[in-house]
Amino acid sequence: MEKSVIVKNVSKKYKMYTRNSEKILDLISPKGYGKSFYALLDISFEANKGDVIGVIGVNGSGKSTLSNIIAGIIPPTSGTVEVHGDAALIAIQSGLKNELTGRENIELKCLMLGFNKRQIVALTPQIIEFADIGDFIDQPVKTYSSGMRSRLGFAISIHIDPDILVIDEALSVGDQTFADKCLDKMNEFKEKGKTIFFISHSIGQMKKFCQKALWIQYGHVEQYGLMSEIMPQYEAFIKKYKKMSEEEKKAFQERVRKSRMIEA
Repeated sequence: MEKSVIVKNVSKKYKMYTRNSEKILDLISPKGYGKSFYALLDISFEANKGDVIGVIGVNGSGKSTLSNIIAGIIPPTSGTVEVHGDAALIAIQSGLKNELTGRENIELKCLMLGFNKRQIVALTPQIIEFADIGDFIDQPVKTYSSGMRSRLGFAISIHIDPDILVIDEALSVGDQTFADKCLDKMNEFKEKGKTIFFISHSIGQMKKFCQKALWIQYGHVEQYGLMSEIMPQYEAFIKKYKKMSEEEKKAFQERVRKSRMIEA
């Protein structure tokens, strides 16, 4: 099958500083200074054209970092990412300028993606209708609720018709009616053979919509395969984790944290 995304040995490292002087030491020291935190560590997987992949994992596992790398928002520290086609990230805070109105954000986003004025004029009414935020379309985005941000971001991204759609918790806010409308639109994309990465804490939505599951467990790929095979394993882990005492949870989290911290 034709590959749409190929991720090979990708890691994303962030330096951890306790004071500003450590930043200077890190710059001047031949081997660097301080500790590094790995949001992702040696991630590898492939997606085929038409795959609908649910990215699962507990908070802090690196799901949003991965979505930003696939969408080209941030680069990996090491490893390679091949994306065959245009990718669009839909997240509550992504790509919207606070000082601009919703309408101005539509124009700016489309201009950045190479649309001409005529195309933007044709697309804008469709985007506004789908977003359905009323008079707020002509108000600064900084006045929007998280739900309105999500509506506008989703409406823009689906109407620019990307080859690869990365949805990061964008349907976790707002009302169910809008979420259902978004899922209907995503099903249209699925039928067109587009690749979709769907990040959500709604296991029900995942099971309903996704064919595959990518389980990210604290920066690593824990499992990757069919949703019907991976999700039961993830649900079993969550059930076991919830049964832990607070002391056991803290000990587990500390072991994980130390495994992702490396001295310079």
